[in-house]
Amino acid sequence: MTEIRVKPLADRVLVEPAAAEEKTAGGLYIPDTAKEKPQKGKVVAVGPGKKDEPLTVKVGDNVLYGKYGGTELNIDGKDYLIMRESDIYAIV
Repeated sequence: MTEIRVKPLADRVLVEPAAAEEKTAGGLYIPDTAKEKPQKGKVVAVGPGKKDEPLTVKVGDNVLYGKYGGTELNIDGKDYLIMRESDIYAIV
């Protein structure tokens, strides 16, 4: 894994989204135009947290987040999302 040179600030978290599903359970291939945005991913960088609120997620955690949560970024050709920790629903 390459080192990420982005350091989120405050309570923000950098997440690498999981790959979108390629096939249905029945074996049908899903075209790119019909794929759902993934709602889970892996935390690759975290900020220091707020003064009175330390972060509960850490690098390497697999998380679930809202469908439209975060801001999309492209760093070194890879897609990431940066979001507040409050946009994360659960650690899985």
